[in-house]
Amino acid sequence: MPPRKRPPPGSKFTTEPRQDLSRHYDPFLYYLEAECGMAKNTISAYRTDVGRFVDWYKVEGPNQINEIELNLFSRYIEHLRDTNLSATSIARHLISIKMFFRYMVLEGVILESKAELINSPKLAQKLPSVLSPERVDQLLEAPNHEDAYPLRDKAILSVLYATGCRASELTGLKLRDLYLEEAYCRCLGKGSKERMVNLNPRAITALKKYLKFERPPMTRREDSGYLFVTRSGKKLTRDVVWIMVKRYATRIGAKGNISPHTLRHSFATHMLARGAEIRALQELLGHANISTTQIYTHVDHTRLKNVHSAHHPRG
Repeated sequence: MPPRKRPPPGSKFTTEPRQDLSRHYDPFLYYLEAECGMAKNTISAYRTDVGRFVDWYKVEGPNQINEIELNLFSRYIEHLRDTNLSATSIARHLISIKMFFRYMVLEGVILESKAELINSPKLAQKLPSVLSPERVDQLLEAPNHEDAYPLRDKAILSVLYATGCRASELTGLKLRDLYLEEAYCRCLGKGSKERMVNLNPRAITALKKYLKFERPPMTRREDSGYLFVTRSGKKLTRDVVWIMVKRYATRIGAKGNISPHTLRHSFATHMLARGAEIRALQELLGHANISTTQIYTHVDHTRLKNVHSAHHPRG
């Protein structure tokens, strides 16, 4: 038998070892935390989205990373649609994937990112749901003596509406962040950005009652240092806050998908209705881009009607 010869480089019979995309996965997450300074919840979303893509790529992707073409991402979008993901979720997945491939360009793994050429699905602008001031009052008074920790729950609801904080920002508050005499607290927002948020008299009263009567017994064995704690003194999770808000919304008969973010939307809309400047509201909400804040101008019909009545010659 004649001796076998190796196929020349570039031959279709040449088999190159498969490049493992997942080896860049953990370093990417570390990059997001150490160099980009992203919040834990944001990194968690990237971990889920990019991990899902990496798992799909192991089956559907080419052997070499530099062989990735645009149609790979088109196929992945179709795969996500087949799993009945919403357009919003698909758009978020694409943002995560683009960030992952930008990282690989920075690290010299690939020369360019084909992911940048893919367009995100168009999203219909959905106006946030808002409670009326009267409905908010009912919600803030919903906790009663039949609940396990009514003072804590009332304080949580009051702080959410008084400050416009996100649920993750509220659960991240520590006792040292609270300044009741000065009527404000410090919260850590997205991207680990700190901002001051004001407390109204109703929230201050609710906090004082909770701190005096309920929190001390809850932290007798263990005190995590967080403002809002569980019965064992540990940090309250945002999931618990979401469940709590939904429970009290059901109690008052509020319709729709009520969540902690509904109180944030209501805070912003009611502030605008009472004449708050859009730039000031941007600072209070911790929005990086004012376009995010401007959506509330579309929600507040009362303010627009008042402007129309005041300035139209036939108003």
